[in-house]
Amino acid sequence: MTTATTQIDFDKYEAVIGLEVHAQLLTNSKAYSSDPYSYGADPNTQVGPISLGHPGTLPKHNKKVIVNAVKMGLACNCAIAENQYYARKNYFYADLPKGYQITQDKTPICTGGSIEIRTKDGVTKQIGLTRIHMEEDAGKSMHDQDVYDSLIDLNRAGVPLIEIVSEPEIKTGEEAFQYLMEVRKLVRYLDICDGNMEEGSLRCDANISVMLKGSTTFGTKVEVKNMNSMRNVQRAIDFEINRQIIALETGEKLSMETRTFDAIKGLTFTMRTKEGAADYRYFPEPDLPPLHLTNDFIEGVREQMPELPKALYAKFTKQFGLNDYDAQVLTENRDIAEYFEQILKHTGNAKAAANWLMVNIKGYLNEQALSISDFVLQPSKIAEIIALIDTNKISNSAASQRLFPEMIKEHHKSALQIAEGLNLLQESDSGELQKWIDEALAKFPEKVLEYKAGKQSLMGLFMGEVMKSSKGKADPKLSTQMIKASLEK
Repeated sequence: MTTATTQIDFDKYEAVIGLEVHAQLLTNSKAYSSDPYSYGADPNTQVGPISLGHPGTLPKHNKKVIVNAVKMGLACNCAIAENQYYARKNYFYADLPKGYQITQDKTPICTGGSIEIRTKDGVTKQIGLTRIHMEEDAGKSMHDQDVYDSLIDLNRAGVPLIEIVSEPEIKTGEEAFQYLMEVRKLVRYLDICDGNMEEGSLRCDANISVMLKGSTTFGTKVEVKNMNSMRNVQRAIDFEINRQIIALETGEKLSMETRTFDAIKGLTFTMRTKEGAADYRYFPEPDLPPLHLTNDFIEGVREQMPELPKALYAKFTKQFGLNDYDAQVLTENRDIAEYFEQILKHTGNAKAAANWLMVNIKGYLNEQALSISDFVLQPSKIAEIIALIDTNKISNSAASQRLFPEMIKEHHKSALQIAEGLNLLQESDSGELQKWIDEALAKFPEKVLEYKAGKQSLMGLFMGEVMKSSKGKADPKLSTQMIKASLEK
């Protein structure tokens, strides 16, 4: 950073950021045709006359697209439009076969609503939404496959999208990151999009400007595209904010443009000057009839929706008594949250269930590169382990280190059967425990005197000797009580 740059007062400016997120919807066919689509298929093998824009072909509504869009709108507390009309957005790209995109202009399916974020310092903030609308995707141009030519794969042409447009209420790259995390969490909970940015099924464009704090006049807006991860969105925004402030402070004129982000260099650079809405020549789509959604249809969609992260967080903290951290972790993933609730159908120990899921189970899944849906142990089996620990039949360490791994191998057996087979059940017979305690105290008579003189730390020595004599089977809690009683005689 130059000396001139270091003298700039960055804090006198504030950023104005709005995000446009495209979510590719999980459907069996494309938005307006029956052509299939799956990521990674051979180029140009999932196309047909409609998605290729052949003359005389007619698009048609895809009900699943409409249902998925309504789900997202309801999840964000949007108003759902009863009457909608489609539009053509005209522009020329080599990977857009028809020369226009079927979208929604004047009547988006969802308006208003918000997405709640939590920043890293724990502050919650509502980010308002302008609209959510349905549209189709373009194909894909590849510029790095051939030395001389760009190659076109039209498989993606016509794939259904929703575009989620935020109000310009985001102030930092970190807030943008948290917003994207919440969007991804919601679309995954709703099972309407897989949320994989690396595969392009979730994409984000950022509109960024800066202005003096307290000003009511927005600065020149710059759009940044082609960011392939949430962290890169944050990095690009942070860079662009600083770039724009430096430009203003050094007398450079900012222009309305589209830029892209170089993840290796960590900077943005110009792609093209920004098109305005007039450049797209929107006009009503003549080949698709208007769409009317009844209240019964909307409420029917609502009934299909699962409990959402915010509601689950409230349930986990208020009803089950979990702390903030545990509830946040458990609600990050819908399948994890559902597995947790299934465990609680068989045990009342919510804290133990949370610990087993977050530590033992997630640790195993990460090691094996598995998802919770691939985990062989049913939730009831985890409850069996918790019951053995809660009734002092087995120690927590023995359950974690020996019982749990063996249950994964022998998942058809009960936890008690396996614990008995491994000889892990704790000894709670007071007569047997007293014998081991007497042996331990007799072995260290001088340490007994030191303990009675006030050296309480020696309890660990006696306890260790009892566990050694019992081969780890002594009930730790009862043994500790009995050792204290013996020493106080």
